[in-house]
Amino acid sequence: MTDQSRNAPDERTLTAAAQKGDQAAFGMLVRLHSKRAYAVARAIVTVHEDAEDAVQEAFVRAYEALDRFNLDQAFGPWLNRIVANAALDLARRRKVRTTDELHESLAGTFRDPGEADELRRRLADALTKLPERMRSVLVLHDIEGFAHSEIGTALGIPEGTARSDLHHARQRLRGMLRDLRND
Repeated sequence: MTDQSRNAPDERTLTAAAQKGDQAAFGMLVRLHSKRAYAVARAIVTVHEDAEDAVQEAFVRAYEALDRFNLDQAFGPWLNRIVANAALDLARRRKVRTTDELHESLAGTFRDPGEADELRRRLADALTKLPERMRSVLVLHDIEGFAHSEIGTALGIPEGTARSDLHHARQRLRGMLRDLRND
């Protein structure tokens, strides 16, 4: 453990201070959770700029709702739910995206030098054909490493639904990419 992490206040202390108007404490919460918040947003909207917009909107919403936050809860899951809602709102507003935009944005997500452009294109195309929630669950679990319970909390669905959506998303993806398999 570093001296800096030993001296850093815990999340509950930061949240309590932020609730009392301490902007520096809220800034520390933002730094603590920004990567995870981005991962949640990116899984839902799939476009880098939209994910950044959703995260920014979510932090504004969280700041405005701090007075209603229960300190007996963990801040991260509460924030991830706000991020997921902000991303879903943004996705609804910007429903139509061109395939070219999606292809370029997803190329950064699947950086494997051995992958051919055709595989990346096909995978990006297949992901866009999945229903929004299935795509979100798949990306959050398989790419970002979220647990089923975290996905359920972030998306506002039961853990079992997250598991089921993941299973069905993988099945659909396998079906769409069946001709690429070498078994």
